[in-house]
Amino acid sequence: MAAVCPQTGQSIGMLSPYISTEVVNVYLKQFATELATDVHAVLIWDQAGFHKSKELVVPENITIIELPAYSPELNPVENLWQYLRSHFWSNRSYGDYDDLREAACEAWQRVCLTAEMIKSICRADYIERS
Repeated sequence: MAAVCPQTGQSIGMLSPYISTEVVNVYLKQFATELATDVHAVLIWDQAGFHKSKELVVPENITIIELPAYSPELNPVENLWQYLRSHFWSNRSYGDYDDLREAACEAWQRVCLTAEMIKSICRADYIERS
């Protein structure tokens, strides 16, 4: 899972071998603690079941905006996933889960820890301030 800010280039991610409401809750809790005390984050995400669960716990310093169904092109983080797949993960073979995890971590470190890369990859004209 990941959250990106196309304006600042900040990114926060978490690797998990599966996704569920429980995993999303862990991510949101961690994400909320990494925000500055004067920051309120807005997360844009799809309508996956684990995003809409009644057991979802959204911290007070986070607001969720649900995208219309079948509109991933409106979510800036989807550009990041596409970039990572095309530049790092596609057309490769992984011996086991540990190899896949290592590739995911390496790609994250090479791309997501560089603010200018995130700003470029995840830029979305429709959410920029005028």
